[in-house]
Amino acid sequence: ANSTFVLHTVAHNPSGVDPTPEQWKLIAEVVKEKNAIPVFDTAYQGYATGDLDKDAWSVRYFAHDLGMELMVTQSYSKNFGLYGERIGALNIVTKDAETAGKIRSQLNGIIRPMYSNPQLHGARLVAAVVSDPALYQQWDSELKMMAGRITTVRTALRDALVAISCPTPSSNYESWNHIVNQIGMFAYTGLEAKHVIALEKKWHIYCTKNGRFSMAGVNLNNASYIANAMKDVLESEGPSAV
Repeated sequence: ANSTFVLHTVAHNPSGVDPTPEQWKLIAEVVKEKNAIPVFDTAYQGYATGDLDKDAWSVRYFAHDLGMELMVTQSYSKNFGLYGERIGALNIVTKDAETAGKIRSQLNGIIRPMYSNPQLHGARLVAAVVSDPALYQQWDSELKMMAGRITTVRTALRDALVAISCPTPSSNYESWNHIVNQIGMFAYTGLEAKHVIALEKKWHIYCTKNGRFSMAGVNLNNASYIANAMKDVLESEGPSAV
């Protein structure tokens, strides 16, 4: 009781591995058993699968199907391309209007000394798009296009690795399918710090030291180059420990 569970709604960052609907149901059982408050971190709605409704499934299951009180932090940095605006929203679902009023009062008390008034430019851009049917449809179509692009380059990189018989990071990986099985902007490749350092020095490819790639930086023209670089560092530096 009195605890919160912070959950990624979709496109888990950094792993790229999301629970299945069946697994979400098990998670919900634990949250209810612990009488905890779920807080959903929602940064990639629509940008993960290209389907705004599908990407919101977990939140709607907790709120609608189970009737749970919860909080949703919604960011528009990714799915609206408004990184510089840092615009988002905090949505709180309560069981009754009285509780909602009390929470609103507490939030006003927190907001006033912290920033008083939020930035308006980004908020008005989002409001203009979601309130206009034509703009909303265009935004929805562009989300599908961008999500589809990420899926395409995941497949391109996996296929390029397979085509050159690139060894997997370790014996724990039967294939390179983990790249396409993950979702969202990032992919855990299985590479370790020693491989990443070699990628930087020899191939000028940059990623985090734990081997996490930003798939937004992969395209159909450089997938083969990246695959050859990965093969080179895996053969020269040896496999990963895990």
